[in-house]
Amino acid sequence: MPLDHAALHAAFAATPLFEDKSWRLSPDAWALTSAQAAELADIGAACLEYHQALETLYLRSASGKNLLRNKPLLAPWVADYLDRGEPAHLVEHARDPKNRGAFPTVLRPDLLLTDDGFVMTELDSVPGGIGLTAFLNKLYADNGTILGAGDAMIRNFYDSLAALRPDIRNPLIAVVVSEEAATYMPEMNWLAEQLQRQGKRVFCMKPEDIFPLGSTLCFDVEGNPEKIDIIYRFFELFDLANVSTARFFFEAWEAGEVAIVPPMRPYQEEKLGLALFHHHLLQDYWIEALGGRTLKLLRQLIPMSWIVDPAPLPPGAVLDGPRVGGRPLNDWRQLASASQKERDLILKISGYHETAWGARSVILGSDCSREEWQAGVELAVADAPMNLHILQEFKKPRRSKHRVYDREQQVREVDGRLRLCPYYFVVGGKAVLSGALATFCPPDKKIIHGMQDAALLPCRIVAPVSA
Repeated sequence: MPLDHAALHAAFAATPLFEDKSWRLSPDAWALTSAQAAELADIGAACLEYHQALETLYLRSASGKNLLRNKPLLAPWVADYLDRGEPAHLVEHARDPKNRGAFPTVLRPDLLLTDDGFVMTELDSVPGGIGLTAFLNKLYADNGTILGAGDAMIRNFYDSLAALRPDIRNPLIAVVVSEEAATYMPEMNWLAEQLQRQGKRVFCMKPEDIFPLGSTLCFDVEGNPEKIDIIYRFFELFDLANVSTARFFFEAWEAGEVAIVPPMRPYQEEKLGLALFHHHLLQDYWIEALGGRTLKLLRQLIPMSWIVDPAPLPPGAVLDGPRVGGRPLNDWRQLASASQKERDLILKISGYHETAWGARSVILGSDCSREEWQAGVELAVADAPMNLHILQEFKKPRRSKHRVYDREQQVREVDGRLRLCPYYFVVGGKAVLSGALATFCPPDKKIIHGMQDAALLPCRIVAPVSA
């Protein structure tokens, strides 16, 4: 059953899920075929397997070990790339043997729907939208077969965290939101409140609400300290310097008093991992490390990506990268002279930087002036000693249609382009698909993200229309 405008407006007004954010309303959830839903389930399994292979690649690179079983392949440059610009104490923490096998409990790829199917532009391990998607799933519950129906998002979010402390029947979980991520505080508060109603001890708080007591972490409840068992950190690791209580997190983790997810392993938040997947020197590694089905799926999903490393080349050597004027590059600065057609490329900073989230560093070469593109290339080259950028083929989302409410609150079918963000929660060693957030943007928007003129929607599964 479609939702009317008044009901939608009232629901969002009663529960503001983002600070100072608004979007277009729609009577319908986004329609996915059962085949697309099945593909999304496969994508989740592939994303978890990718994370497991990336960990092995990183640790073996850092320790100088061979990457392959039956022939030599050393790649110390991999760890250098993934650790570039990061504090020594974080690098040491990421490599701590006690962190072996520690992965994000929430995985969210950014998928674009193109003429050739889904394309994965990023894989986020600290994603926003968990509470929003759970809220939308409940709001549109009568609008067909909702992906993640009922409380699947809420239940699996909790189960993925509680599994970190199986020795505690009802662990106290702190969802910690930094000032940098304060926009998401309302949705995280809503998520915590839903779990509290189920008798779960889940609280949303700021970093400064936490204090040490001996080797434990606590927060104040009506004048009494309560011990925290699990922290879900909702902030990127570049923001650690602004988290006043961060050093106590490390101390309590080291003492075994608290579990922290996502793990504080910065290489897991670097976008350049997707470029490593395509690196020509690492193809034998990925073939060995990944199952055949996963390898095939990731090759279909991940667009060609390259790391902008301006290290000097000997005369006659060329870069593994796109071509300009039909010729290979031997200096990344040559990208500045690419034609508009050749600039169908995305340039973005990899990870450990305040502009690495929310599309703030993203430049689409074919959608900007030559001067803007040249400035972006020069910045990427100049930044490389501390912050690596990646270059990625731009895969244009296809035009789709969906019904939305116009300014007169009338339903209109309009053209647009789609980004789909499925949410997977790692429960029992498996990535469980629990919902998906569709962002439906006007067709003139090349870079799709949450914006005022986009519609944010849950997804429903529909039967394919017979011929």
